[in-house]
Amino acid sequence: MDIEQVLPELREPMKRAQISAPRWLVRAAVRVMPVPKSDAVRVSTARAGSVRLRIYTPQRSRSGAGMLWIHGGGLLFGDARQDEALCLSTAERLGAIIVSANYRFAPEHPFPAAHDDVRAAWTWFLDHAPDLGVDVGRIAVGGESAGGGLAAGLVQRIHDDGGTQPSAQWLFAPMLDDRTAADREHDGVDHLIWNNTSNREGWAGYLGTEPGADAVPAYAAPGRREDLSGLPPAFLTWTDIELFAEEDRAYADALRRAGVPVTTDVVAGAVHGFENWAKDTPVAKALIERAQDWLAGALDAEPE
Repeated sequence: MDIEQVLPELREPMKRAQISAPRWLVRAAVRVMPVPKSDAVRVSTARAGSVRLRIYTPQRSRSGAGMLWIHGGGLLFGDARQDEALCLSTAERLGAIIVSANYRFAPEHPFPAAHDDVRAAWTWFLDHAPDLGVDVGRIAVGGESAGGGLAAGLVQRIHDDGGTQPSAQWLFAPMLDDRTAADREHDGVDHLIWNNTSNREGWAGYLGTEPGADAVPAYAAPGRREDLSGLPPAFLTWTDIELFAEEDRAYADALRRAGVPVTTDVVAGAVHGFENWAKDTPVAKALIERAQDWLAGALDAEPE
């Protein structure tokens, strides 16, 4: 990929964000990364069984809304702490309680481990919503990259199980379909930050087999699901030059055909995950503000 395709404001931060270290080192580094602080939001921790949670509670006005957030990392690494800035700002702007879930990683823990973990986090949130001051009818599920794929799969599972449903799904460049990894034509494109070689490693570890098989377990690759009717309204954002652009666009189109209200936000010239690793750039700030405005409307939570 030609660097000239990338927005100038993202080129320098991108150099620092490229992942080239061994997986064990990336995992260790993420766990000890410094996190931002906020006097407006209190951060606490809890457990849903063995699943570690971070809870973001606004200290001023509260809207009664909430969101379960799921971090990214290609299904191979990551930590809830990596999205601290996003969770803090969303909690403060919307007056919402944000619960951010950790989960087990592939390849040591293939599907359904991560899916089961985020499902346990959802159940914990519902059970504790009254104590947290959250209306169970106003909780969204969101995530970025692999976390966005886990969020989409979780929303599908909750729909099929019945009971209390999420009010919205908030998906940032979600990793939805293993068939992208199986398409070797993508190997010839140097997708920045997350390329198809990394994508294939993530999917193979998660599925326990090479991606692109005729069938995969339900909820493992949510982009494969044929019947999307009845799912909650969705916000999907991706960039025009990232690996997931095609599968994310296809999922948004499929949701619309199923009658699901969908808002898409495609950022030209940006790179996968830029709203995280380049969060202080104007283009990232603008995207987050638009996304939070949409979420506020979906949850009936007036943004500050």
